[in-house]
Amino acid sequence: MLKAGVYYNGMLAGYLEKRKDPISYQFTYTEEYYSDPGTPAISLSFPKSKQPYRSSVLFPFFCGLLAEGINKDIQCMLLKIDEADDFTRLIKTAGEDTIGAITVKEETTER
Repeated sequence: MLKAGVYYNGMLAGYLEKRKDPISYQFTYTEEYYSDPGTPAISLSFPKSKQPYRSSVLFPFFCGLLAEGINKDIQCMLLKIDEADDFTRLIKTAGEDTIGAITVKEETTER
């Protein structure tokens, strides 16, 4: 399983996980972030909830944080990432300098 912290303006909001066999994705808000009435949802597609969000594909919201075109090609070449591996691209490239309030940082390595 691969796991990444999802941050809203530098505050840990939740965790995004990629699971194997079969491949699936899950986003879960942290209890601290969920319980704080002053924190917003990370997006309209992820209203604050105690229940995890699950999908068989990487959520479109997170795909929207990824580079496209020539920038994607350059990232994949320099970082030696398979162009079809959006989750790895996300955790390797969305940790800083993203457009908007969301950053994504790798939390653990594959087990």
